[in-house]
Amino acid sequence: MHALGLATWFRRRAERDGSRDAISFAGRTLTFAQAQAEIEAFADMLAASGVEPGDRVAYVGFNHSRFLIALFATARLGAIFVPLNFRCTGHELAYFVRDSGAQLLISDEAHSGPLDEVRADLDVRTYLRFGEGAEGWQGIDELLARDCPHVQEAPVDPDFPGVIVYTSGTTGNPKGAVLSHRNLWTNNVNWMLSVGYGSDHVALTSAPLFHSGGMCVMTLPMLMAGAHVIIHEKFDPGLLLDDVERYRVTSLFLVPAMMQGISRHERFDSADLSSIRIVVAGAAPVPESLLRLYGSRGIPVSQCWGQTEVATGATFLGTEEALDKLGSCGTAGLLNEVRLVDFSGEPITEPGVRGELCVRGDTVTPGYWNLPEATAAAQGGDGWFRTGDVAYQDEDGYFYIVDRLKDMIISGGENVYSAEVEDAIYGHPAVSEVAVIGAADERWGERVVAVVALKDGAELDLETLRDFAGARLARYKLPLELRLVDELPRNTTGKVLKHELRAESTSA
Repeated sequence: MHALGLATWFRRRAERDGSRDAISFAGRTLTFAQAQAEIEAFADMLAASGVEPGDRVAYVGFNHSRFLIALFATARLGAIFVPLNFRCTGHELAYFVRDSGAQLLISDEAHSGPLDEVRADLDVRTYLRFGEGAEGWQGIDELLARDCPHVQEAPVDPDFPGVIVYTSGTTGNPKGAVLSHRNLWTNNVNWMLSVGYGSDHVALTSAPLFHSGGMCVMTLPMLMAGAHVIIHEKFDPGLLLDDVERYRVTSLFLVPAMMQGISRHERFDSADLSSIRIVVAGAAPVPESLLRLYGSRGIPVSQCWGQTEVATGATFLGTEEALDKLGSCGTAGLLNEVRLVDFSGEPITEPGVRGELCVRGDTVTPGYWNLPEATAAAQGGDGWFRTGDVAYQDEDGYFYIVDRLKDMIISGGENVYSAEVEDAIYGHPAVSEVAVIGAADERWGERVVAVVALKDGAELDLETLRDFAGARLARYKLPLELRLVDELPRNTTGKVLKHELRAESTSA
């Protein structure tokens, strides 16, 4: 189906609803028709710069409306869009560029310098930069001003790669997850049907667009639905609250760290948030106390679960169920299947039994770029993608995320799930944020370590923490070590970098 193509569905939306607001950034709003005109001009410019079907077009830059223009323009040519993490060093960016085999690289003015430092190590044919050109860089504004030959939209096989999204890289080198046009289209529809996105929504995205969460949880599905999407360059709690009021925002995608930042802002209690119909929370389990806080402000929080390899959406919790099923990430989407398996790969059907989440359906990646062995290991040969996340189901079939398999701690032969311990500790009034890791222990094999950032002026010791958490946790789950830090290390999507914390424990 040609209509599954990224460029095709946006063009058709523009033909149908051209006068509707589509994308706003920094006070400038594009209608769908205006955005489509910019997409076609950008595609003509890319084609004149040598981009052909199948080429990889890498992009590095802060959140901006032009990210989306470049994405759809690349798809219009049948090329593959490769969004890069703008917080990476030049050396790290070079890894992505080499691994993807990008033939053309697009940068904003802020990130061309780090790329210049590693240019000698890259085999990139063309370097384009927004704004004015510079040594080794062609200026995009100047190229767009030229009269480039108009190119027609390329027909695209739905199973051809649309984007390559590099995973968070909380351990080891990031892997390039391929998302086909079919993956992205199905994910869009899955969000629309499972959560209720529609053309009457106004969505605000401040999560990084280079990551699947920022791009695929709300931005692309809302645009396909005909909704208005506001893009923020970066997460700013004050600006977010301002724009919720200004645009009467109905929908937000937030990770727990962002939810925390908003709740601590001086305007959280007084801002008019009555327009918000849904906050989609993802990337990590949301502490129960935070869910209740948002509920007290009348803000419906829908915890959903997915990952880059399943185009972000696999389980969905409706807002009407959010308080009745606190802590749940919902049930399988309408367009995918989800099941649990034990550590030997056998399906789990009994409530309360923990196992690994597996996903099947058209949202699942066809594989990792240039990594056939990693692809085979994740896909398992049975059509079910092994996600590495541990969960259980309740009697009603709702899923609850417990941990990442790699974060599970085995202490004295017992499995300790870090997310469960973190949730218990998070309720202590002195705790601002917490991460729980395992550390080698001669007696227990591994001991539970709580890494805690305290609220301003607060104090906490291990005995006090154990007494508090002991009301909710078995003794073998309680921390045997407390480490106090100013803040937890996080990646750009808000996930805690536990491998850094483990490395610090090993070197201590």
